[in-house]
Amino acid sequence: MSVRHERPGPVDRRVRVQGRPVDSYPALSPEAERGSVRRVTEAGEEILHRPCREVTEFGTPELSALIDDMFLTMHVAEGAGLAANQVDVDLRLFVYDCPDDDGIRHVGHILNPVLELPEPGDRRLVDDVEGCLSVPGAAMAVPRTDHAVVRGFDQDGKPLVIEGTGYFARCLQHESDHLDGHTYLDRLSKRDRRDALRQTADRRETVFAQRAARAATFAR
Repeated sequence: MSVRHERPGPVDRRVRVQGRPVDSYPALSPEAERGSVRRVTEAGEEILHRPCREVTEFGTPELSALIDDMFLTMHVAEGAGLAANQVDVDLRLFVYDCPDDDGIRHVGHILNPVLELPEPGDRRLVDDVEGCLSVPGAAMAVPRTDHAVVRGFDQDGKPLVIEGTGYFARCLQHESDHLDGHTYLDRLSKRDRRDALRQTADRRETVFAQRAARAATFAR
């Protein structure tokens, strides 16, 4: 998912990591500092359009490295969230570094998430502009509920419950969609979908050049 707001400054005291408040946190997460940039898959690639597999092995070096790489790839692409199938890995996992509407920054990862939304009678849908790193350069209004919860596990297999409101709730829903084999294009009308794809056709090369320039600053 593309980020909507400016990134926090070097130190942000209004931040929650894995759902818990912390006193301070760096602008670039420790995971991103350790990671390597991976290619972001694009809408139309088969892996983005089928449900991902459950994670069954926790605490492995490979899983830790994947999470680190996903954080840096998200940062380089200026995203707010990134699902594993967006880096061509068929696992139910996403990472996020996303603000909510109150200016609180949320950072973390979750495996095998189960999305919980308010009951239909209690939902408040909000139309807001949404982008996707796998639909480069496009941004469209998508209705989402303004509150969401995901339940799952951290990379060591410990249970996690992450709650989001506002834009962060949108991020949780967007990334959960990815793991079920959907992009936000699937939530658009045919007309709006054509518009989004036109935007991508016009802006894709510019977006890729910007990502390449940012990635070069992290080359090891």
